[in-house]
Amino acid sequence: MPTVPVYNTNGSQVGEINLSEKVFGAKINESLLHQSVVMQLSSRRLGTVAVKNRSAVRGGGKKPWRQKGTGQARHGTRRSPIWTGGGVVFGPMPRDYKYKLPKKARRHALRSALSAKLESGEILVLDTIEFDKPKTKNMIGVLENLKVNKPLLVTADYQENVEKSARNIPGVLTMISESLNVYDILVQGNLVITKDAVAKVEEALG
Repeated sequence: MPTVPVYNTNGSQVGEINLSEKVFGAKINESLLHQSVVMQLSSRRLGTVAVKNRSAVRGGGKKPWRQKGTGQARHGTRRSPIWTGGGVVFGPMPRDYKYKLPKKARRHALRSALSAKLESGEILVLDTIEFDKPKTKNMIGVLENLKVNKPLLVTADYQENVEKSARNIPGVLTMISESLNVYDILVQGNLVITKDAVAKVEEALG
């Protein structure tokens, strides 16, 4: 069972916590991590690109010339794809790129991501973090005390003052434990997570 130190916002160690072997000590499945990241990035695509096919292009109701006797190739509309100003053949149309991996695969990918962070020594557990009011300067002070780089700050529940204090700091991302996902864990630097959030994550993935 992995044991990691617990720090306060001053950067001082105030204790230790035993992490779940099943959640933070799982076998790292790189293939699942890749599939999970691709799934998340695909879901972020808007899919709003579109072109006009021959049925959507304006005009073209009249036959350009009679079928026979002109010496020219036969045509039925000026909006044919082979004409200038005609429709586009097989062009991109609006579509939804979203898809989902099986639930067990998503959960295992999340365990793999957390285990990879712990293995690389990039998980830091906070005793608690609270601010009386939103203050970016206070958050910068906490991050400097903890000596973390491009952190993902995870709390058990939404804390407005914490979120507002961090949102203007480049590279810093905050979220609640329920929103924890593979992409953000991997793309951010240190994973800074409160004790309460650890308990919720272990309950959900254990």
